[in-house]
Amino acid sequence: MEKIPDKLGYLILTEEGAVLESGGELENDERVATIVTDLISLSNSVDPVAFGHNEPLKKISIAYEDHWLTICLSNKKIYVVKRSIQAPASEGIAVNV
Repeated sequence: MEKIPDKLGYLILTEEGAVLESGGELENDERVATIVTDLISLSNSVDPVAFGHNEPLKKISIAYEDHWLTICLSNKKIYVVKRSIQAPASEGIAVNV
């Protein structure tokens, strides 16, 4: 987790949603852990005809105005990373033509 650029916080959860590790803005955030596990449960109940029956969830990304969350499943653990969204270098620069 330390190598992730622009990381604001992280959670590592069990499949049941218990916090194993956490840090930054998500340190010990049980509320986010509950929301994430509920979101994964909801995604597993989505229409299998439309999204395939045997295609397990691998990653969910959620974008906000100033940050985004990535949720990944691996080795029976749930990884949640909160990262900042960097504004493009040209944003806020006026150009007269």
